[in-house]
Amino acid sequence: MASGEQKAPPQTQRLQIYPNTNSGVSPFWREKYEREAKRYWDVFYKLHKDRFFKDRHYLDKEWGEYFSGGGRKVFLEVGCGAGNTIFPVIASNPDAFVYACDFSPRAIELVKSHEDFKESHVSAFVSDLTADDLCNEILPSSVDIVTMIFMLSTVSPEKMPLVLQNIRKVIKERFSGKDQKISDNFYVRGDGTRAYYFSNEFLKNLFKENGFDVDKLHVYCKQVENRSRELIMNRRWVQAVFRVSDSSNSSSCIEAEANHLDNDNANMEIKQNSLNGGLNDSAVDLSEGVAVDMFGVLPSNEYEIIEINLRSWNFKISLLSKEYQHTCKSTGLMLWESARLMASVLAENPNIVAGKRVLELGCGSGGICSMIAVRDADLVVATDGDGFALDLLTKNVASNIEPSLLTKLTTKKLEWGNKEHIECIKEVVSNRGFDVIIGTDVTYIPDAILPLFATAKELIAPRGSKEDDNVPRLILCHIFRRVDEPTLLSAAVHFGFRLVDKWPAGTSSNLSQSIIDNWFVDNDLKDDLPSTALNILLFCKE
Repeated sequence: MASGEQKAPPQTQRLQIYPNTNSGVSPFWREKYEREAKRYWDVFYKLHKDRFFKDRHYLDKEWGEYFSGGGRKVFLEVGCGAGNTIFPVIASNPDAFVYACDFSPRAIELVKSHEDFKESHVSAFVSDLTADDLCNEILPSSVDIVTMIFMLSTVSPEKMPLVLQNIRKVIKERFSGKDQKISDNFYVRGDGTRAYYFSNEFLKNLFKENGFDVDKLHVYCKQVENRSRELIMNRRWVQAVFRVSDSSNSSSCIEAEANHLDNDNANMEIKQNSLNGGLNDSAVDLSEGVAVDMFGVLPSNEYEIIEINLRSWNFKISLLSKEYQHTCKSTGLMLWESARLMASVLAENPNIVAGKRVLELGCGSGGICSMIAVRDADLVVATDGDGFALDLLTKNVASNIEPSLLTKLTTKKLEWGNKEHIECIKEVVSNRGFDVIIGTDVTYIPDAILPLFATAKELIAPRGSKEDDNVPRLILCHIFRRVDEPTLLSAAVHFGFRLVDKWPAGTSSNLSQSIIDNWFVDNDLKDDLPSTALNILLFCKE
């Protein structure tokens, strides 16, 4: 080594302990976790018992519309754990029967040792839905509702279809009888008529393959309540407009919208240009029942008259027959429970409207709140945005209100947010606004809430002295399970309305006694409530 050169330090040898890349769980452990999944969950419940998960009391708020009504419901809770779902469900639905399964034996033991466990209401059993047949414990097509709360996420993705196929065996179908299914999506009803259930894609392809293009295609959704059976149903149907494909030598239009159909017949016209430029009209004749089922046509003879007795009032109201309500697009051709309650309140408390200008929003064809209010009010304007409902409302008013009162009650078309309609309503009261605005079951469609409050802001009378107890009011009545009240209250504040009182359990009031509670004093209204879920909100203008 030459003088002045330095010896290089020896290099330290590095030992690689872990691989450079994260390759995930090894095949050995992956198989072990899958094979011993039951044991791991069993150890989990041994350690935590029923203390790890909180009872899920929010379920009734989130899904109460599915849990309630329609008689005794049968539930299946898959992956029931210690019972944090099933016991809150039973508390809210005491008539329900619940099947509860889990593949941890210790979890099932916790369910059976719960203080609220009763064999008359709960059948708890061990089952692995990726391997065991649910039909060994539950009759096929016998379950109304299946809940899976944080359960499916614990299953290997490749086995998730097995779980769903297992559940599919026991859950009810609309047509569950073995003799009702003709072919895929094609069923026969109890009366012998048949029905095919379309998907959007099937309908598009059907027309496309036969030379048509889609102009419009929309799925209509509507919630219908059967009061006698305490049943709420979600109805869906497809409406579409097609035209002959541009590649063809002719053009046609199939119009399937109810408000474009003749009310006195149920013909669907196909207008076709002939090759020489002339117009050749042809018509496909549909029976009245088929037209109603498909398009919501309102046959002129399909109304019924119901009698309503409220204290000294007796009404005979013409409404759409119940058998047609589920296919009709309009929700205003029937009488809702909230309207019955509010009408009863007004009948017992005429001071609410006495000497005032009253506006009813979305009153539908019944209009019973407006008809009761007109006896004591200075003026009543009953409004709805649906033409069919408004026509029937006008007839009901004329046949139920004595001539001396008819001069104080007028019916007007009002689509919320429509400036032209709002201006017409203002003219009725010479731009003074209304002292009382009433709405019953007008908030169950979320998209309608903002236009509703915007319209109410335009039409409510100006607020007078702060000391004046007789301030203009907005009164809304609805069934709680249908309404997102936080969104509703937020919209109210946005448009300058303050919640003064709420019933039941009056809140948000600075008064020593609830205003609305006073409406129920010295009468039996609370005993005659058509539904315990009914709520009343009282607002005033800020």
